[in-house]
Amino acid sequence: MNRSPIATARSSTPPGLLLIRGLGHSGSTILDLALGAHPSIVGLGEAVRVLEQPRVGESHKGPQQLRGALRFERRCTCGALAGTCPVWGPLLEWLPQHDDRPLLEKVDRLITPLTSGSARWLVESFQADEQLLNARALGRPVRVIHLVRDVRSWVHSEARRGVERHGRGRSVGWRSLVRWWRVNRRLEQRLRRSDCSVFQLGYEELALAPEAALRRLCDWLELPFEPAMLQPGLHSGSHIVSGNRLRFEPGQSHAIRYDAAWLTSTAMSLRVALLFPPLAAMNRRLVYSQDLLGATWPAA
Repeated sequence: MNRSPIATARSSTPPGLLLIRGLGHSGSTILDLALGAHPSIVGLGEAVRVLEQPRVGESHKGPQQLRGALRFERRCTCGALAGTCPVWGPLLEWLPQHDDRPLLEKVDRLITPLTSGSARWLVESFQADEQLLNARALGRPVRVIHLVRDVRSWVHSEARRGVERHGRGRSVGWRSLVRWWRVNRRLEQRLRRSDCSVFQLGYEELALAPEAALRRLCDWLELPFEPAMLQPGLHSGSHIVSGNRLRFEPGQSHAIRYDAAWLTSTAMSLRVALLFPPLAAMNRRLVYSQDLLGATWPAA
């Protein structure tokens, strides 16, 4: 991650906001890092999680801790401590006394140092947020990548994580199945109603055909493809202070790889998931829309 965080070359127009939205644990961190390896893109990770005003009694939890001493302990993916990062440092110092300000104002303050550089797009990857879909109020273009993981892979991951962390029983898989359907259906409808340009991307297509997927993304963003994007952890210029821990794990962040553990699962929730026609149609539409894997992958 050696690229300068704030490039010196001037851009003719202010950079736009590129939002990665969908369900959590669907590959947003690795995509943020990969996009940040492009010289015209700067990733900001789950910025909204850091910027949101803490709820009463929760200022000591999660990303809100970055308002205090944690900013001099947690490292940004640019290599600097969060508190000394040229992008995050000034904002984290300003934030505690201005937490009552609107989210869009906080976002604008965060990205202002980047508007005079060479970046054409700034990536925000807190997948659960919908407030920034209205960020055109900041006077810049907004585009959305709707990132969706195959329902079987996502349910398997959620069930495994739920059992490991909370000791939940078999019902966790069924609850995850319903959540995948409900959240992705609502977000798809929300994006259709918005005036944002949307790129539909499946995590399977990104992880199993990364070059083809990233080339299409670059075409959509009107940028040339950069081979460095295929080795995110080695070349990314993203500034991520909140996100998946894999961003600091060389074995997971230096290349885009796929975890196919779900293929050997015998969980009934996975086996019957695509027996429901509406869910199977949504899975095909949202995950395999780019048609990069053809008949070589069990997408049906």
